[in-house]
Amino acid sequence: MNQSIARLSGGISRRSVIRAGALGLMGGLGMDELARLQAKAELGNPTVSGRAKSVIYVFLSGGLAQHESFDMKPDAPIENRGEFNPIPTKTAGIQICEHLPKLARISDKWALVRSLTHRHNEHSQGHHVMLTGRSEEPAGFKPNKPQETDDPSIAAICNSILRPTGSAPTPVVVMPDKIVHRTGRVIPGQFAGRMGKSRDPWLLEVSPYHPLHYGAYPEYLFHHASGAKEDEGLNFRSPQLSLPSGLNLKRVNDRAFLRQDLERQSRALESMAGDEAFDRYREAAIDLLANGDAHTAFDLSKADPKQIERYGNHSFGWSLLMARNLVASGVNLVQVNLGNNETWDTHQAAFPSLKNFLLPPLDHSLSALLEDLDGSGLLDETMVVVASEFGRTPKIFKLPGAKLPGRDHWGAVQSALFAGGGVKGGTVIGSSDKIGGYPEEDPQKPENFAATLYDALGIPRGAHWEDLGGRPYPVYHDDPIAGLT
Repeated sequence: MNQSIARLSGGISRRSVIRAGALGLMGGLGMDELARLQAKAELGNPTVSGRAKSVIYVFLSGGLAQHESFDMKPDAPIENRGEFNPIPTKTAGIQICEHLPKLARISDKWALVRSLTHRHNEHSQGHHVMLTGRSEEPAGFKPNKPQETDDPSIAAICNSILRPTGSAPTPVVVMPDKIVHRTGRVIPGQFAGRMGKSRDPWLLEVSPYHPLHYGAYPEYLFHHASGAKEDEGLNFRSPQLSLPSGLNLKRVNDRAFLRQDLERQSRALESMAGDEAFDRYREAAIDLLANGDAHTAFDLSKADPKQIERYGNHSFGWSLLMARNLVASGVNLVQVNLGNNETWDTHQAAFPSLKNFLLPPLDHSLSALLEDLDGSGLLDETMVVVASEFGRTPKIFKLPGAKLPGRDHWGAVQSALFAGGGVKGGTVIGSSDKIGGYPEEDPQKPENFAATLYDALGIPRGAHWEDLGGRPYPVYHDDPIAGLT
């Protein structure tokens, strides 16, 4: 591995690499971005080792219904159990939803936690809880806008502590988009919060914001109220990692050329060009541009068509295939937001939406990811985690004016899936009560959930992060989920 990458301590921002080509050094970066890069390069970055080299955190924004996925209640009253039937899995005694047949066939590769719980029933609070691993709202929390007083996300904490391996340019990638409410407000909990913007994870925005419909476009695009949709304007855009016109690697590597170009901007920019921290990021960008393996991880146009077909030729499949390529390249944590905000928010028409548009692509793409990682030898060193901001109410209801029923938000219990990275397949941790409303055995908090990811990645129990004022805060706030590994 090139030493310039080995010395990196933070992620490279999307703007600094993708939008500006070769770090945009020839006029694409302003003072704020340069200062940010400088600050990121000065952070500490201890070497850590764990059972897993990487984690893929699949986040289902909106709230996956536990009754219609991994914790079915076939003996409960109809108003609780819903319309779907359970099917047996490869593991004796474990049943899941009939619309997840491919996952059922590989239950020896995954485990379930059926007792994950917190007290929040609103999207913003639930997102903050499950993306930061902190059960309580921070002081100054605002559901309509991320704040500098928010707790840092799991991704941001990992971004400040871990270092990438192999050809990866950054330890953490969040993709294919940031989570945005259909009204346009950005959901809190995704960023570095009190750690400062320089610790934000690399957000790889390759999927467009589409507030009028949901799901795995183009094949499974839908609206909760009216069913299937079409939108030719939705394109999954792999980042273009190439040099600007007229440049080549030799010219970018030429320090004199760099200085001459920066001199045309201002003295301040010129002085930063000689800064060691700035130079590390310049070198890392050059390494990324020069490294074919890194290009392949980001560019699905180079993917084997059979791989595309295997994962599914839709946004869920494209996202998980890119995540697989990123961890293979050495990225430590990839957070994959499957579906724009509220995709899984099944207030109405829950059963046709799940049956026709949501569970099929999830089943297809997630099972392909697990089987692909297993077949390539990467599953042992890659933990895959699937969770939402909350579960759904144990009782089915119908919104005023809605044609078909659904379930409301429910933080009291949800199911999460874990696989790889030392996870014992065919395992179930905890349980919910008879109607799937509350944990009955072995309740697990978001702090346990986050600790499981940190522990798998080998982050030491005594690790801490610092806010902008230099005040230390512990990474761990509880123990990892016992019995998973």
